[in-house]
Amino acid sequence: MYSISIDSIGVYHRPAARKYELSRQPDHKSLSLGRIELFPKKNFEQALEGLSEFDRIWVVFSFDKSVGWNPKVRPPRGKKKIGLFATRSPHRPSSIGMSCVQLKGVSGRFLDVQGADLLDNTPILDIKPYIPYCDSFPDAKAGWVDSIMDSNYELRWSSLAIEQKDFLYSHGVFFSDYVF
Repeated sequence: MYSISIDSIGVYHRPAARKYELSRQPDHKSLSLGRIELFPKKNFEQALEGLSEFDRIWVVFSFDKSVGWNPKVRPPRGKKKIGLFATRSPHRPSSIGMSCVQLKGVSGRFLDVQGADLLDNTPILDIKPYIPYCDSFPDAKAGWVDSIMDSNYELRWSSLAIEQKDFLYSHGVFFSDYVF
C-alpha cells in the first residue's frame, strides 16, 4: 500500500453539523444552500477564473468524521449486504468523497452551492467543473440500484404535518431539505 498526504484547499459551511441532518445522497432539488471557503493566500481566486460559467461542479472532499470501514455494507434501500465499492457509503478506506452540486455563484475565494450532502466544516480537497458530454452517461447500467429504482413508493402527508412543515419553513428551519 502507498501512503499519500493530501492538503485540503478549503472548507464547506452550512447549518447542518450532524449526519442525521443531511440527505443520504446529494439532492439537486433541495433548497440546502452552502458555501465553500477556499483558504487565503494560495491564489485560489485566480484558480476559480472561468468556473462561474458552469452550472454544476464536482466537489472532492474528505469524509473526515468517518471512522472505520467494512468490505460489505447494506445500502439504505437494499435488502442484503454488498461490496463497499458498489455503494456510496461514507465509510471508505480512503475517506474521499465527491458530490456534484449546483454552483450558485463565485465571489473571490467563496463558492455558493446548492444540493450538497456535506456536513459543516467538511474539508474540501478539489473542485472540478461538471461537463455534461463527458460526465453524464444516462444509459449506463447501475447494478443493484436499477432494481430498486423500479419500486415506487407513495408518501402521504397529513394536513397537520404539512402545516407543521410550513410553520418551520416560515421560521427559517428548512426541515424539508431532509425529508423530501
